[in-house]
Amino acid sequence: MMNSPICKMLGIDFPLLAFSHCRDVVAAVSKAGGMGVFGAVNLPPDRLGEELDWIDKHAGGKPWGVDLIVPNKMAGKSEPFSADALLSAVPQRHKDFATGILKQHGIEPGDLDSDRSNSVDFARNMRADGAASSLEVAFQYPIKLIANALGVPPPIMLDLGKKFGVPVAALVGAKEHAVAQVQAGVDILVVAGGEAGGHCGEVSTMVLVPEVARAVRKMGANTAILAAGGITTGTQMAGAMAMGADGAWCGSVWLTTTEAETNPVVKQKMLAASSRDTVRSRSRTGKPSRQLRSPWTDAWEQENAPDPLPMPLQTLVSEPALRRIDKLSQSGHAGAQQLATYWVGQGVGLMEQSMSAGQVVQQFKEDFAAAYERLAGAMEA
Repeated sequence: MMNSPICKMLGIDFPLLAFSHCRDVVAAVSKAGGMGVFGAVNLPPDRLGEELDWIDKHAGGKPWGVDLIVPNKMAGKSEPFSADALLSAVPQRHKDFATGILKQHGIEPGDLDSDRSNSVDFARNMRADGAASSLEVAFQYPIKLIANALGVPPPIMLDLGKKFGVPVAALVGAKEHAVAQVQAGVDILVVAGGEAGGHCGEVSTMVLVPEVARAVRKMGANTAILAAGGITTGTQMAGAMAMGADGAWCGSVWLTTTEAETNPVVKQKMLAASSRDTVRSRSRTGKPSRQLRSPWTDAWEQENAPDPLPMPLQTLVSEPALRRIDKLSQSGHAGAQQLATYWVGQGVGLMEQSMSAGQVVQQFKEDFAAAYERLAGAMEA
């Protein structure tokens, strides 16, 4: 076990945490000595239970965790949940724009409104009441971490963490957000720079990690710090730890692993991409998130494109169309293959070959050791 507060807190050998929507990746990383964290926001309680059952049986008794998204700001959050109200709040112009992109690339849109109706319940999971149902399921399992990806965790998450002795983590993209999280009582800060895939801020990892580490020290807090954002190698992990982090939280690097459920077409795009082939945009969820650039993302940046809607309304515009693109791209549709995209960070430029999740963890360990030795050598007389 490495001498890191993260390893001691979570009972892991190597302070590398893997965020993934793929249960196979979660289990594999935990078995390899890191810690897999399962992204659960899109799953209703019964499906969540099925996935956690599988992880519990396949993680080899090693620690693993669960990640939810309960944003502090979201359209309709202060009102009782109503699927009909959310659906009716999506302007026709936005739906027509998404449909137009598909048609321009030879894709018959089908009944996207029906798809929206069938998928609107994901928004319930982003509310405190919906998250409570997911948390009730999660805490029936021996999880060793619970994380919130957007904003200060809801009180019930913090309360359950204390009750069951499970550390609570929260993602932050700015120093003031980190301060608020420490004041709220979180145990781990996932400090995500703008290079990150998915939702991210504007400040780079190189600046944000030491800035947050300094702020936490000034507060006299012992909150652990995980660096995130563009980190796909053990060398970068070592650099982040030299700047004040206690370990690393990675998401993108697992997307090209052999276990990952990533669309094979998108996986090949990622393996061929450079660090400049991503874009940070609100067009997918309504909040800034980094994704692989494609004609789909370019279309939403045009002058004639409608302004993205607040979360979760923009998701209702984009995701049904993107799921159709995803499906058709795998059947060989040329237009869909051009449009196909997914969340990924700028570290994609370093993801040049597909390997197993366990091999990625081993490569991280080797790269970290080599970086440590290089720095130690630089101090020798």
